[in-house]
Amino acid sequence: MADLSRPTGPVIRPRRLRQSVAMRRLVAETRLDPAELVLPVFVREGIDEPVAISAMPGVVQHTLDSLVAAAVEAAEVGIGGIMLFGVPATKDAMGSGADDPEGILNVALRAVADAVGDRLVVMADLCLDEFTDHGHCGVLDAAGRVDNDATLERYAAMGLAQARAGAHVLGLSGMMDGQVAFVRAALDAEGLIDTVILAYAAKYTSGLYGPFREAVQSSLVGDRATYQQDPGNATEALRELELDIAEGADIVMVKPAMPHLDIVAAAAAVSTVPVAAYQISGEYLMIEAASANGWIDRDRAMMESLLGIRRAGAQIILTYYAIDAARLLRPDAANPRA
Repeated sequence: MADLSRPTGPVIRPRRLRQSVAMRRLVAETRLDPAELVLPVFVREGIDEPVAISAMPGVVQHTLDSLVAAAVEAAEVGIGGIMLFGVPATKDAMGSGADDPEGILNVALRAVADAVGDRLVVMADLCLDEFTDHGHCGVLDAAGRVDNDATLERYAAMGLAQARAGAHVLGLSGMMDGQVAFVRAALDAEGLIDTVILAYAAKYTSGLYGPFREAVQSSLVGDRATYQQDPGNATEALRELELDIAEGADIVMVKPAMPHLDIVAAAAAVSTVPVAAYQISGEYLMIEAASANGWIDRDRAMMESLLGIRRAGAQIILTYYAIDAARLLRPDAANPRA
């Protein structure tokens, strides 16, 4: 007869909490919510129909009309925000279209803000790279180097134009020293004290930006290593984050997300403001390409990647999957984690 006074197997069985969908849902430590997701979108001047981006299947360069429709859809599915990038018809050395009230990005901001009001946080990319004929994120000096302080003047003008156009949040992505303090001072001097600054505090120079550069028709020759973060450095990234917070950043961001989840976690551990992460075009493309070849389950990989970014500590995630993920997160949707 078996000795019933002694256990016949392990007493501690973690699998008890994994035995059903309902149990796993009950004890989940990290959850995704559509309100934490932000959809990056591209709006292109001078087109009559959306233009597919070959390196980003499912993503397009929008017309003004299709952009507004995308913004309305984003609001309807309950995501948190939308980040606009402009693709102008003409460029010059100073990026003049960036602060032109009739430039494509500022026109688009007005259209989107009018369409969605406060149902969606409207964000604007504040950087010159889409608007300069040399493709750098700032203006160049006589030696062809990015002039940090001259660029700050352009950022201030761009920030004022975007805020006046209706942007709730300005995404300062150029990685210029002092950019947060300079733009904040310009906004406050004009009474635009409620405009939020999202600082790209740790924007790493990366090999995963290629599809994005097609999306914005970048003119860049060379790289941005003199101002973007070195991928090998972590302490330096936290120094950048601390400086941006001290200068008045309301939100800080790490970009790219998945290769730098350690930085996301480190930022979340010390930041006194919300931490965002950007799942960039190359991250998106890797999932899309692998799923197109039948090597992975697209939806499961998509949701797992976003959950990992959230688990690392990002409270806000910029992702091209925002709408798709929001639909899967609805109570009546199939659970890809089941």
